[in-house]
Amino acid sequence: MSKSPHTLLINPTITTRSASARFPLSLLHLSAALDKQGSSEILDGNVDRDLIAATLRKMEDGQFDAVGVSVMGGPQIAPAIDVSKAIRERFPRVPIIWGGYFPTLHTNTALAAPYVDYAIRGQGEESLPELLNALRQPVPALAHIGGLSWRNGDSIVHNPSRRFSMHEHGAVLPYHKLGDPRRYLARTFLGRRTAAHQAAIGCRFHCTFCGVAAMFGGITMLPAAERLERDLRYLKYELGADSVLYFDNNFFDREEDMIPLLEVMARLEMPWWCFARSDSLLRLSESTWKLVRKSRLKMAYIGAESPNSQMLKEIRKGTRPDQTLQVTELCRRHGVIPELSFMVAPPEDTEAETEHSFEFIRELKRVNPETEIVIYIYTPLPESARHEKDRAKRPGRPLLDLHGEPIQFPQTPEEWTQKHWVDYYCHADAPWLTDKLRQRIHDFVTVLRCRFPTVQDLRSPPWAKLSLSAMATWRYRFRRYDRPWELNLANRLVQLRMPQVTGL
Repeated sequence: MSKSPHTLLINPTITTRSASARFPLSLLHLSAALDKQGSSEILDGNVDRDLIAATLRKMEDGQFDAVGVSVMGGPQIAPAIDVSKAIRERFPRVPIIWGGYFPTLHTNTALAAPYVDYAIRGQGEESLPELLNALRQPVPALAHIGGLSWRNGDSIVHNPSRRFSMHEHGAVLPYHKLGDPRRYLARTFLGRRTAAHQAAIGCRFHCTFCGVAAMFGGITMLPAAERLERDLRYLKYELGADSVLYFDNNFFDREEDMIPLLEVMARLEMPWWCFARSDSLLRLSESTWKLVRKSRLKMAYIGAESPNSQMLKEIRKGTRPDQTLQVTELCRRHGVIPELSFMVAPPEDTEAETEHSFEFIRELKRVNPETEIVIYIYTPLPESARHEKDRAKRPGRPLLDLHGEPIQFPQTPEEWTQKHWVDYYCHADAPWLTDKLRQRIHDFVTVLRCRFPTVQDLRSPPWAKLSLSAMATWRYRFRRYDRPWELNLANRLVQLRMPQVTGL
């Protein structure tokens, strides 16, 4: 056994091509924490496309005390299963630890798998090093490790949750462990070499449908301005990044806390994209908006969710439809493109609420034609996946399928890999949708995205986008969404980019 823990961290494949890979930020943070007491290596399946072969080669070349696998729900579950099974078969004595959103929200499901030994819920920068040190003892003492879930015989033990914290590593993240980190810089509408970065963690809101709320429980941690400047200067001057995608779960928090960060960003002037809320943007003063403009914010992804005020209250969104309208106008005046996401087809009043959303989207387009629209199916989290504090305060309603039967969610990771459950996790389908409504939504999205091609699409030539927009004009004007055969045919030749599928 090595003198200090040596850990392999794995990011299973989730992108369709390596060019879409972004920095595996969670593993970079974990690696920085692990290296304080030991050492770690990173394998990214989005770059190493034959992940299983790359994993087995690395494990044969070096002795690892444990393997940590980061797992999101949806399409990342299947490759996480495959690589975990391969490790268990070839190296049966090496502990396999799952972390990330999936084991946090579905802990018992993850630990139902024989190839998962431990699950870390929430933040892992403290829990994982403590677990590795405990496993090196003759009799591991596990009960004191916050955020850890583990099997004790036939039962599963959930240790108390650990409070989130903003860890300061004292230096930039260990990007060198990714090989050449410049290969993660992508050409986007923001710039030729766009980097992914996360400044703050968490979100202080409690939206009942959101995995972020379920994971963080209403906590937000913002970085010091000095840390943000250090990180951005490294990305810009060392790696050559010219723009930034901020993967903060909600970038604009309280204005007084944001000003020091915006001042840093205004000095560096790297065009950026972020997640935001309509109410937060509406509260910004004119002087802060001046900083926002100088920092070169180009697009803000805003969860509009629904035009129904009552639904927004029920899901604890904390915003109103009139604020969505106001923020589209506000963004227009400040030169920022609002990218609004909607959740259509809720379990109750499914068809009426969907048509209401379609009409509201048209109104938003009249207010600001540059508004980008992203449409998802409303697929709430299983009750067991919601944060413990929120479950206690407001129990969710039972979810019923198309036949009025209670929905039975998967109990194993393998069940979550079935297409209809992957679609559920990706907000692409729901058990209560009729074939007619499913087609209606698809047709509306087809007409909308052809009529208003996204500015994020850099692959389709301008003439093609203009042609599709012209073809879709009459359908959009007269609300003739059904069976847009000519648009479907044209899309075979010009495959327009879909932000809800590809993302930035």
